[in-house]
Amino acid sequence: MRLKPSRPRERASKPDGMQLGLGSYACAWAIGGVPGYPNPAQPLDAVGLIERAARLGLRLVQIADNLPLEQYSAVTLETIRAAAFENGVALELGTRGIAPAHLSRLVDLCAFFNSRLLRVVTDIHEHKPAPAEIVSVVREALGHLRAAGVTLAIENHDRLPVSTLADIMEQIADPAVGICLDTANSFGALEGPEIVINTLAPYVVNIHVKDFMIRRAAHMMGFAITGTPAGEGQLNIPSLLRQLQGSSRHPNAILELWPPPETDYAATVAKEERWCQSSVRYLRRFVPESYHEEQT
Repeated sequence: MRLKPSRPRERASKPDGMQLGLGSYACAWAIGGVPGYPNPAQPLDAVGLIERAARLGLRLVQIADNLPLEQYSAVTLETIRAAAFENGVALELGTRGIAPAHLSRLVDLCAFFNSRLLRVVTDIHEHKPAPAEIVSVVREALGHLRAAGVTLAIENHDRLPVSTLADIMEQIADPAVGICLDTANSFGALEGPEIVINTLAPYVVNIHVKDFMIRRAAHMMGFAITGTPAGEGQLNIPSLLRQLQGSSRHPNAILELWPPPETDYAATVAKEERWCQSSVRYLRRFVPESYHEEQT
């Protein structure tokens, strides 16, 4: 079955301003697939994620690689698209890996869901591309991205320092490509939020708002970085959003969370949902609701 792009009546307009959205990595425990842990008895699926966002008063959801849409049947994809339309929720997609055929498939899925943004983590376990390869592959995809009206957002992850990511952006130099700025990932490259934000700000088209706390270990030898609900950690969220809200690229702010597990899986999932609720309440102080549907 060939997927058809969204019909005009299903198109949602994006205002020229920041929107607050729920990312599937804000609900990773409920979705399952967390390495080293069993799956929940009733995993949260993409439709459930959309409905959760709507209950939180959000009109934007980013479905990333922990809900790999490219593996779903055409019938399931139609069901997800219908759920998004019925709940008045716009979708952004996310994936891992930059193999050309894989990227092409995801851009087609963006057209199907009328997603204007595809966030990508360039690395997968089997392949960690060099910067030159990233530039080459993305340049080859530019025509498809432009034709579909999709912006590719390359996420800062553990491996590449932000100076390298900025250089990749300068080499590609195309409005169809930008950065998905994650506020915690670059600790893996020994870089904190200040240098990440200041270096990547000109290229940011999407934000993963992920708050955290850095604490010295109880034995005093080392530190631990753990997640917190938005507004309860050390991330300066007001400054982050103030700096990026004025960008001409109008990045959306997608909530992600890193809740440490409880001893009981059900308690972990319940904590994660509470964190979603409190984080949205906090972030609404800085990103008021502005989403609306086009009437056609």
